[in-house]
Amino acid sequence: MERRKIVDYWKYPAILLFGIGISSIGSWIYFIALNVIVFNMTGSPLAVAALYIINPLATLFTNLWGGSVVDRVNKKHFMIWLDLIQGVLITCLAFSTNTLWVIYLFVFLINMVSSLYDPTSISYITRLIPREQRQRFNSLRSLLDSGAFILGPAITGMLFILGTPLYAIFINGLSFFFSALVTLWMPNVEKNKPLDHVSNQKLSLHVIKKDFIVVIRFSRRYLYVMIVYFLFTAFVVLQTAVDSLEVAFAREVISLSEGAYGFLVSTAGAGILIGALCNAVFAKKLSIRFIIGLGSVVVSVGYLIFAFSSNFTMASVGFFVLAFSLAFANTGFYTFYQNNIPVEIIGRISSIYGFLEALLVIVLTSIFAVGAQVLSIKLVVISGAISMFILTVILFIICLAPSKRKHYEVTS
Repeated sequence: MERRKIVDYWKYPAILLFGIGISSIGSWIYFIALNVIVFNMTGSPLAVAALYIINPLATLFTNLWGGSVVDRVNKKHFMIWLDLIQGVLITCLAFSTNTLWVIYLFVFLINMVSSLYDPTSISYITRLIPREQRQRFNSLRSLLDSGAFILGPAITGMLFILGTPLYAIFINGLSFFFSALVTLWMPNVEKNKPLDHVSNQKLSLHVIKKDFIVVIRFSRRYLYVMIVYFLFTAFVVLQTAVDSLEVAFAREVISLSEGAYGFLVSTAGAGILIGALCNAVFAKKLSIRFIIGLGSVVVSVGYLIFAFSSNFTMASVGFFVLAFSLAFANTGFYTFYQNNIPVEIIGRISSIYGFLEALLVIVLTSIFAVGAQVLSIKLVVISGAISMFILTVILFIICLAPSKRKHYEVTS
């Protein structure tokens, strides 16, 4: 009887995690294959770098109005349609790899759809997973993402041996069709939800403006929640900016060979997997406020070790430390976010703050790139790592504020 309860309790979360795992592996296959295709076509690192700019640009184009759509549609049905659209676009991309601007156009459209899918899935997951189950679910999701980080590149390598990078693109397209099929099996969490004035509103400039005001009012009313959200977002942006110089730093400052750098990345993969396993095992015993704050600090310590590295051993220690701690920080933040943002406006919050995050990524990554060119890569990476450490220490102190304990309670 007890086993039956456990099975019923985890039935739909397990199906959802399975779909997420397949989708994550497919995303890694697509990411690596697309980089190889563009580089083989052009021989230009700049052409490959443009792929990294397209994602935040698509987010800027989508997110100001995307949240207004997400909070007004049926999440299950919308997720299925978005999966199908991504599958079709990626399949079309596989047939359009002879012209660079066509590739960029399809990548932009795919990232636009992805920018809509992310807040939709967050809203659906928050509705589906009970508050007391979210930390465990998020820890298992981190474990699956870590496994995808290992399996995705390995599967891509095998596909390259068996055929061309186009095979990998097709596989990713199939993964989205499979994800749509998995979502069909999931419950319709809004089936019996009565229509309200928000659901009945048609999208317009006036509605988008009103939704923006709703987000501003919520941010002012729940200032502490949004301060934690913003600080963690800034932490992620700094990671992205420092990561953009990772290869150049490893090759030019530490003087690593291509083989040594590949092994360094493998060290990070091991750290991610081991960290995610530990996080999944001890999820129920760890305080949310503790793993957000301390997890973020330890990640920044890993970046500091890497930034001050002068040899492979020290760099690998830094990579392992930061990768090991990422799963804890991310699990804590996602759980905090789901527990403190009302599900009715979570799409609008995710989208508008996602817009700000994408804007910060573009600006800060550009500043870091120019700084590395004008000053030095080492100085910029060290400055980024120190800034990240200061930021995460502030986040840790704020998380531990005794008067804010209620925001981290597992039960509502």
